[in-house]
Amino acid sequence: MSIDRPVPVPRTAVPLGITDPVESARAELKAALAALEDKANIPRRASEAVDRKVREVRQSAQRNPGAAAAVVAGVASLVGFAVWGIVRAYTR
Repeated sequence: MSIDRPVPVPRTAVPLGITDPVESARAELKAALAALEDKANIPRRASEAVDRKVREVRQSAQRNPGAAAAVVAGVASLVGFAVWGIVRAYTR
């Protein structure tokens, strides 16, 4: 039993079986540039990290909604106390 469809190759990999040296060099250059773009694109990497963290927090909140509510209440109280302290310091 064989698979007739090609196996997907990541953007940062050089496909196997290239015999032409020019095509091989082009494929290596393309893979190197893709790897550099993946490393240097900091806004996209930050966005992906935020998306991962949001997904983790949502899963955690679904597993334990009581703890999630407690965390939200704690953060809200800290923000409230910070605003109260800033306003109190400003009005003095």
